[in-house]
Amino acid sequence: MEKHNHTAMHKVTEFVLTRITDSPELQAPLFGIFLVIYLVTVTGNLGMVILTHLDSKLHTPMYFFLRHLSITDLGYSTVIGPKMMVNFVVHKNTISYNWCATQLAFFETFIITELFILSAMAYDRYVAICKPLLYVVIMAQKVCWALVLTPYLYSTFVSLFLTLKLFKLSFCGSNVISYFYCDSVPLISLLCSDTHELELIILIFSGCNLLCSLLIVLVSYMFILVAILRMNSSKGRYKAFSTCSSHLTAVVVFYGTLLFMYLQPKSSHTFAVDKMASVFYTLVIPMLNPLIYGLRNKEVKDASRSITNSWSSLKLMSIESVMPSSHLILCHPLLLLPPIPPTIRVFSSESTLHMR
Repeated sequence: MEKHNHTAMHKVTEFVLTRITDSPELQAPLFGIFLVIYLVTVTGNLGMVILTHLDSKLHTPMYFFLRHLSITDLGYSTVIGPKMMVNFVVHKNTISYNWCATQLAFFETFIITELFILSAMAYDRYVAICKPLLYVVIMAQKVCWALVLTPYLYSTFVSLFLTLKLFKLSFCGSNVISYFYCDSVPLISLLCSDTHELELIILIFSGCNLLCSLLIVLVSYMFILVAILRMNSSKGRYKAFSTCSSHLTAVVVFYGTLLFMYLQPKSSHTFAVDKMASVFYTLVIPMLNPLIYGLRNKEVKDASRSITNSWSSLKLMSIESVMPSSHLILCHPLLLLPPIPPTIRVFSSESTLHMR
C-alpha cells in the first residue's frame, strides 16, 4: 500500500467523513430514508429489550440472548447512524481525532459481540432440540450469563487493542476518510507508518472472529438438521424448524453480508461496494432483526398484545378512578354536588341589646 511522503506529515486533529453519494438531489431523500430506518431500529430494538424484560413468559434463555442481540444492534447502529445522517445536512462533516477513535472502538465492540451472541443463540437452539430433557440444566442462568459476558469482555479487549494500535501510528497528508464512519481499513490508508503488522493483526482477528463464530453456528445447525430428520412426526419437524427459523434468517442475512465483503476478489473490491455493504449491515440489519423475531415469533406477538392490553386497562382504571361511575350519576345525582358550606350565624343588634 502506497504511503504519503513523510515530509508532508503533520498532526491530525480531525477527520472529514465522506458522503454515501455526492449527488445533491439525493441528499434530502436519503436523509429521510435513513432517519426512518434509524427510528424504526431504535423503536424495534428498545421495544424488544423492554418486552423481554417485562413479560415473565419471555424469561427464557432464547429471549435472554435476543435481548442482548437487540442491545448490540441498538449500540452499533447508534454509533454510526446519527453521525452518518449529519453528512446529508452539512457541507463538511468533520469528526475529531478522539471521537473517531471512540467511534471505531465502540463499533468494533458491538459488532464482535453480535457475532458471538448469534453463536450462543445457535448453541441454545441446538440444546433445545437435540437435548430437550437436559435443556434447563445445560442452559442454566449462570451459563447464559457466561455466554453473554464473555463476548462483551473479549470484544472490548480486541477493540481497545486494535484502536490503540492504530491511533498510536502517525497520520499524514489528507485527513479525508473515504467512508461514512471511522473504520480501520480507510483509516489505515491515511497512515504514514508501515502498516503491514497492523494489517496482519486486523486480518487475523477479523478472520478468527468471523470463522470461529460461523463454525459454531454451522456445527449447531448440522446437529439440529440431523435431529429434525430423525423425527418421525411431521408436526414435530415443523415445530423444531419453526423455533429456529427466525434465528436462521438473521444469521443468513448478517453472515451473508460479512462474507460478501471479505470474500470479494481484489479486482472487484472497491470502497463504493464496501460502503453499500456497510450501510446494509450497520443500519438495515439492526432494523430487520426485531421485525424478523417479532413477526415470525408467536410468543413475542402474544407478549406484545398482553402488555398493550394491560397498559390499556391501567389507563382505563386511572380514568375511572377520577370519573364518577354511571350508577352514581343516574341513581344518586345529588351526592355528586359539592358539599354546602356551614351557615354563618349573624347576630342582630336586637339580640345584642337583649344579651346586654
